[in-house]
Amino acid sequence: MAQATEQYGDWPLKRLMTEVVGSGHKSADDMDRTQAREAMGRILDDEPDPTTLGAFWLANRWKRNSPEELAAFVDVMREESVETAEPDADPVDCGANYDGKGRSAVLGVAAGLVAAAAGTPVVVHSGDRVPTQKQDAYRHVLDELGVETDLAPAESADMVDDVGFGFYYQPTFNPGIEALWDRRDQMGVRSFVNTVETLANPANADVHLGSFYHLAFATKMTDTLQAAESQTVSRTLFFQGMEGYDDIRPGTTVVAEWGSVRGGDGADELDDFEIETANYGMDFDSEDLGVEDVAGESAAITEAVLTGERDDQFADAVALNAALRIYAREDADSIDEGLTMARDALASGDAADRLDALRSF
Repeated sequence: MAQATEQYGDWPLKRLMTEVVGSGHKSADDMDRTQAREAMGRILDDEPDPTTLGAFWLANRWKRNSPEELAAFVDVMREESVETAEPDADPVDCGANYDGKGRSAVLGVAAGLVAAAAGTPVVVHSGDRVPTQKQDAYRHVLDELGVETDLAPAESADMVDDVGFGFYYQPTFNPGIEALWDRRDQMGVRSFVNTVETLANPANADVHLGSFYHLAFATKMTDTLQAAESQTVSRTLFFQGMEGYDDIRPGTTVVAEWGSVRGGDGADELDDFEIETANYGMDFDSEDLGVEDVAGESAAITEAVLTGERDDQFADAVALNAALRIYAREDADSIDEGLTMARDALASGDAADRLDALRSF
């Protein structure tokens, strides 16, 4: 049994299970920050017994983690595992679920390059077949496009500055989380690791963009980033995404925004509002963005949209997703203005030039 030690403190995972988190979702307590930090430190050090670790992950899934717990996990991850590399540009950090998509196109590469062409630098990050879904993510679409993805963090930062769009690869910038791959795979369900890895922020960006199924999750993620002590995020933008990814869901969808890189009155209040994507050119259903070969077809769609060979629902979806990235960084005062900037970047050929630059990097 893992014991209390000088190295860690008084709270091995088995004790946390027995005394704090393990009694079920109605009666379990939340850990305080010290307990959560110790738990994450032990996990990254591969200290817990595999059975205890699995039980701990499952107990936290049942009870649901508080923002304070998640912030503590993020802080320890960034302190002990994440190697940051900050570009000169201050990009939008796009934190999509690392375990990928299986039914619809990944549009974030195309949207990120369009936003970059319009003047908004963008960072994305992912691993390789991350549990539990182990589906196609950013890395796999970029591989299909012939883009180098096995990059050291400093190279990723250079990519952001050279292209306006950069990819950070989890095994190189967050090896402690990558080392948990086998144990996560054996779980069969997601754990809080799936949440906190999306908040790694390897570029130390000031703006975070993400997605959610329910508004309560966007509130929790915003509260987590505000409570984190290892990074300073001034603004967040979340929207209802397809398959939990950072591609906006067609139809009536909710957008939640907090903070401002400019400051000002009301910046500290989380504001949520509904939009009709049809009013921004996305007048179709989610099924119209479906694909079978996610990585391969997403890459082909990316190239065809950026070069102007496609002017269909995928082009409309890319433009709106780019507009949200532009708006997130407050390079546009409204989503409408961001959409105009995105369409101009596509029409001018500047977005296609960014793809060429990305491939040449």
